[in-house]
Amino acid sequence: MFNIYHQPYTRGRYPTVAANGVVATGNNLAAAAGLQIMREGGNAIDAAIATAATLTVVEPTANGIGSDAFAIVWYKDAMYGLNSSGCAPMEISIEKLKEQGITEMPKHGWTPVTVPGAPKAWAELSRRFGKLPFAQVLAPAITYARDGYPVPPDLTRMWKMAVRSYTDKKDDPVFAQWFQTFTFQGMAPEVGQLVKLPDHAKTLEKIAETQAAALYEGELAQRIEEDSIAHGGYLRKKDLQQHKAIWVDPVSVHYHGYDVWELPPNGQGIVALMALNILKEFQFAQRDEEMFHHQFEAMKMAFADGLHHITDAQYMKTGVQSLLHAAYGRERSREIEAFAKQPAVHMPPKSGTVYLCTADSEGNMVSFIQSNYMGFGSGVVVKDTGIALQNRGHDFSLNRNHVNALVPGKRTYHTIIPGFLTRNGKAVGPFGVMGGYMQPQGHVQVVMNMIDFHLNPQQALDAPRWQWVKDKKFIIEDSFDTNIARKLQERGHQLQVDLETAGFGRGQIIVRLDNGTFMAGSESRTDSSIACW
Repeated sequence: MFNIYHQPYTRGRYPTVAANGVVATGNNLAAAAGLQIMREGGNAIDAAIATAATLTVVEPTANGIGSDAFAIVWYKDAMYGLNSSGCAPMEISIEKLKEQGITEMPKHGWTPVTVPGAPKAWAELSRRFGKLPFAQVLAPAITYARDGYPVPPDLTRMWKMAVRSYTDKKDDPVFAQWFQTFTFQGMAPEVGQLVKLPDHAKTLEKIAETQAAALYEGELAQRIEEDSIAHGGYLRKKDLQQHKAIWVDPVSVHYHGYDVWELPPNGQGIVALMALNILKEFQFAQRDEEMFHHQFEAMKMAFADGLHHITDAQYMKTGVQSLLHAAYGRERSREIEAFAKQPAVHMPPKSGTVYLCTADSEGNMVSFIQSNYMGFGSGVVVKDTGIALQNRGHDFSLNRNHVNALVPGKRTYHTIIPGFLTRNGKAVGPFGVMGGYMQPQGHVQVVMNMIDFHLNPQQALDAPRWQWVKDKKFIIEDSFDTNIARKLQERGHQLQVDLETAGFGRGQIIVRLDNGTFMAGSESRTDSSIACW
């Protein structure tokens, strides 16, 4: 599958290889935490939980205890999907918000807060597939929160951006706990500064002791309700009590000899599959303007369909399989012409997310993603708990006729998506690329890099990326081939170089080779690490 030694990109490094286990994520301490649990006798699922919990501590700019989570698990030669995204509170409604003069869902504060699903995902994964006690698996995260960790460079950059963006909220009591928890004398931490999160540690201990029940039924649930009421929020203990992590069947399309798997809606994974379902009608010999033009057009079509149809599966009027049907992909592929076309879609917002993947010597693998959305999420931290809450409700529409209209108890369109590859019924491995609406675009790019151009996992991640923004506008990395960019512009694509590489997503990939060993890649655009043995 891979051309191991050819290094076409100056940013690149060689892939990591290992035999006994691999943990790949965007933070070295979190990867080490997962490997620690694996070496204590845990499997890939235990390692994924430990890594995910640790990421809430060591990368709070992108996720937290108040996050949602999704997972694809390959366990004993079978695939499982888990959706632990939270619903809108039962107390909220379009009518109530409009009575307050709210015409679109806000980004920050209590209004866009939905039920946090990540801790329930950890507990459910542990219950079904874990080998070690849940408390043991969460121990590394608790230690880092209590004893502290040094802040790496890219995390410092993201933290400083967040502090600047919250400047106008420093006197608002709704955000007081955020400033108390995540700023130090009013500032973001510097590189190497030791950060301790004692309230976060205590909350993780309660989650560990109760298999997350404290957050959904007990003391922490009560604190969340009290804080919500105090600040005019809609989230209540009953919403937390009703939350369930749902086991789902992943969906796939066959692309040039491989099966590419995503989770079904409410996640946007099928956007990547719809694009690949179009692109599989073509053969690409090289990464030239013809290939990029087809990628651009297929992605715009996929988003046009996805943003029109995707929401909570219970509310979708169009079936997933009809959107992924091979005949539909062929039909859409015939619409691609020589020049750029105008799609009818909304401009995607930016986001903040963490992704991780793990693999163990038994062949078990996990593709796991969790997020607070838009960096620190809602900007709300529950008093004395360290729980930073997500703002997923921002993606709801207040138009009653919109497919993703706000409804009490409904799950919103969700950007975070884990991916997985198989071939002939056997696992190839997990992959993911973080970054809001960049995620399906990143999935398409790394999958095609590996399958069509035989790049190894590290090369597939290092290759220059593009991102569709709106209309005919795309942003490209500064490493993107200038000659190809010029030819794409001649086809009517509007290209702009963006020097902010983190905006192009952050990814990880693990593949299992035919001899049972592993090859992995991790994002070169940010603080990123692979731990293995």
